[in-house]
Amino acid sequence: MTENEKILRKNIGKKIKLARSKTNYTQEALAEKTALSPRYISQLERGIAFGSASTIVNLCKALNISSDFLFNDLIQSDSSEFINLIDNKFLENYSQLNEYNKKIINQLTNDLIKLQLEENFKQKQIK
Repeated sequence: MTENEKILRKNIGKKIKLARSKTNYTQEALAEKTALSPRYISQLERGIAFGSASTIVNLCKALNISSDFLFNDLIQSDSSEFINLIDNKFLENYSQLNEYNKKIINQLTNDLIKLQLEENFKQKQIK
C-alpha cells in the first residue's frame, strides 16, 4: 500500500467516524445496520481496512450521507481547495449541536464576516 493510499484511507475513515458520531451511532449500532462487525467498523474508521463498493454504499445509506462526502477530496477540482480549509474538529463539534445552536453559530459567523468586511473597507478608506 502506498503512502498516498494510507492517507486517503485515513481521511475516509475520519469521515465515516464523523458521520457516525453525528448520527449518534456506536460502532456496534452501525455494524448491526450494515451487517458488518464492530471490529471492521473500527478498522474502517482508523483507515486500516477499506470496504468494497457494496460496503461503502451500505455505510452511506446507514449514515445518511452521500459518497461525495467520503470521496470529494479524491477528485481534483476548485472546490477541493475549500474542503482542505475546513477544520475537522470544528465540524465534529458543530455536528453535535442542536438546530437552535447551529442557527446561533451561523448567525454569529455571518455577523463576524460583516464586521470584518466593514473593517477592511474602513482600512482601505484610511489609505
